[in-house]
Amino acid sequence: METLSMATHSKSTTINFRVKHFSLPKDGGLIAKDLPKGILHSHERITTEIFDDVASGSESVAQMIVSAINEHEEDRTPRPFKLGLTTGNTPSLLYRRLAELNKEGKVSFMNTEVFSIDEYYPCGKDSPQSRNNRLHKEFLDLVDIKPENVHIPDGTVPQEEVSDYCAEFDKTARGLDLLVIGVGEGGQVGFNEAGSAEKSRTRLIPLSYQSRKTQARNFNGDVTVTPKSAITMGIGTMMTSRKIVLMAWGEDKADVVQRVVEGPIDNACPATFLQRHDNISFYTDEMSASLLTRTVAPWTVGPCDWTPKLIRKAVVWLCGKVNKPILKLTQKDYLENSLGELLELFGPFDKINIDVFNEFQHTITGWPGGKPNSDDSTRPVKSTPFPKKVLIFSPHPDDDVISMGGTFIRLVHQGHDVHVAYQTSGDLAVHDDVVLQHLDAAMQLGFGDRFEEIKAIIDSKKPGEPEPKELLAIKAAIRRSEARGADRSFGLNDNTNVHFLNLPFYESGGVTKLPRTQADLDIIKALIVKIHPDQIYMAGDLADPHGTHRVCTEAALEAIEQLKEEGNDWLDNTTIWLYRGAWMEWELWRVDMAVPLSPDEVVEKRHAIFRHLSQKDIVPFPGDDPREFWQRAEERTQNTARLYDQLGMAEYQAIEVFLRLK
Repeated sequence: METLSMATHSKSTTINFRVKHFSLPKDGGLIAKDLPKGILHSHERITTEIFDDVASGSESVAQMIVSAINEHEEDRTPRPFKLGLTTGNTPSLLYRRLAELNKEGKVSFMNTEVFSIDEYYPCGKDSPQSRNNRLHKEFLDLVDIKPENVHIPDGTVPQEEVSDYCAEFDKTARGLDLLVIGVGEGGQVGFNEAGSAEKSRTRLIPLSYQSRKTQARNFNGDVTVTPKSAITMGIGTMMTSRKIVLMAWGEDKADVVQRVVEGPIDNACPATFLQRHDNISFYTDEMSASLLTRTVAPWTVGPCDWTPKLIRKAVVWLCGKVNKPILKLTQKDYLENSLGELLELFGPFDKINIDVFNEFQHTITGWPGGKPNSDDSTRPVKSTPFPKKVLIFSPHPDDDVISMGGTFIRLVHQGHDVHVAYQTSGDLAVHDDVVLQHLDAAMQLGFGDRFEEIKAIIDSKKPGEPEPKELLAIKAAIRRSEARGADRSFGLNDNTNVHFLNLPFYESGGVTKLPRTQADLDIIKALIVKIHPDQIYMAGDLADPHGTHRVCTEAALEAIEQLKEEGNDWLDNTTIWLYRGAWMEWELWRVDMAVPLSPDEVVEKRHAIFRHLSQKDIVPFPGDDPREFWQRAEERTQNTARLYDQLGMAEYQAIEVFLRLK
């Protein structure tokens, strides 16, 4: 079983609330405490510091910046400290913490010059989407920096003057004392995209369509109004900095972190050029560092804390390395692949094979709610009580059927009292055309004619501004009707067992959400108390590009924690299961329950997903995977079944997998 890990960061000046950040717990791994740095970082081309979560990582970067500025002041250097910064989601917590430290008197920015590394073009500094506006709002307006010491590329410079402007900006920005920047999912630093030259300077560059799709999240998902160009500091300019700190947080950055830290220099991944800098470090959390060698195969680096889950992880890794099922692994396989320590401590090899094989066998169950009147000693779910009260939390109105639809359907068919709670309205993910189509159908049926009224509202929308409330109300109604239709399709009572929470944090009218507050938690707490669930399922798919899954999961976990603190001891007997599937799947070694699906159940799940018609073919926020969600879901569950088969388990059509939290 996994154990929940929640890390608390300090209170914001604007959020009077104890925000907690969910991270997967450590379960064994490399014993790094007394390991020489040369060995610890032996696979890394850029020295990497791995933190439990984004909060602790951001805290460390903040303290490092404060120390650098204060040391500069102590040396009484006459010139200002030159600090280069980035914008976006990566540094948000960092800026909040720096503002707090400034307010507490731990650091002053009076003698600091700040250089922002990029800006959309064309883009006015007061535009809600501009880097200028965001950096001021999140950081500069909250600290004691002098306005004349702020240097942000001007997105309004006439095109005929922009080359000279960039050259002048470049001269000023060279020789930064410290450059702190995030790394994009494609290895971008600033807007230096694939193909950027190592010696490039500050310049105006065209944005690729892929980059514009990514940046469209700042423009309500509309790539057509996303700027086609940007001004960016060049790689060569960045390399003149005395010290560089790279940052990346979250599962969606795992691939690029591995590529930048351990891969070769490649102009298709511009951040790899920074490997040549003499004073550079990379700050990551455990999720973004999950593909680094010391995380994937810590036994190849040094001694390990061999927990049962780590042993399972090593065996799965070894099976993939030598292309064998578990029970065919030999002593030679272990010894030739750096697993001699495991044999010494827990061998012989055949005992390890059998133990791990049995563990995987015991994760498989066709009864996710428990099998009544059966021996449950080796099953992942207790047989009693039966039937169980089950509560499924779904961040958006389709995550339930996409990520765990087969298990959801089976729980209903096996007679459990299943409730589903849609935490957000999901209204932003409905195209305007879909709204008009629904209104047209209503008009044709004689139920009312609001077509022209709503079309006028749609036509009056301005890029970057929040969606009109009247329009969002219709979009939310569309998502609700689709969710109810999906639930009815497999027999769930949509009048009594379907709940729409409409958590307030989501209802900003734009991609950038409101802060999570106690109001969100109170809604969740009320539902949990009302249902009194024996099982709770919630999203562990934290690679969601817009962060809604993370906020929803953290809110649910915080609500449960508060309920326990308030004396609801019955929750100690409630089992919490985390599902994935919309963006990625659980690694096999983490799995605590695997629910196999028959071919018919796969089809039934697909049909439930199809009820979400507004999300079919034209999803506004699809991420980097161009496939529809039902295709992603089926590929992942079928791949999980193949992986179980390759380990030597029975062959199934598809498998949905879950991690248990205690």
